[in-house]
Amino acid sequence: MSDCLFCRMVAGEIPADVVHQTDRVIAFRDINPQAPTHVLVIPKEHHRNLGALATADAGLLSEVVLAARDVARQEGLVDDGGVEPGYRVVTNTGPQAGQSVDHLHLHVLGGRGLGWPPG
Repeated sequence: MSDCLFCRMVAGEIPADVVHQTDRVIAFRDINPQAPTHVLVIPKEHHRNLGALATADAGLLSEVVLAARDVARQEGLVDDGGVEPGYRVVTNTGPQAGQSVDHLHLHVLGGRGLGWPPG
């Protein structure tokens, strides 16, 4: 059994509220949402962070980003014109950036105004 929380979710050992899935990517609702819509999009294969996946498999990185777009559409964060009402995609790399699970994950956030800088 893997020690990685997200790998255990992919394996079905830990339940997840899955909202989107392909052969190589899975997306599920965050258990501690920071916005009305807060979905995590991850590669099913373990990669520590964005840089690690970009180096190992740029095609899979593209699939993860496309899945984030698809989740935003599915969740009603993009209209037919592809713009409004809008969403944010965030990934954290390393503990100082706030990465709490050592498996690449994109946060898809929306459903309310999102200020900048975040805080």
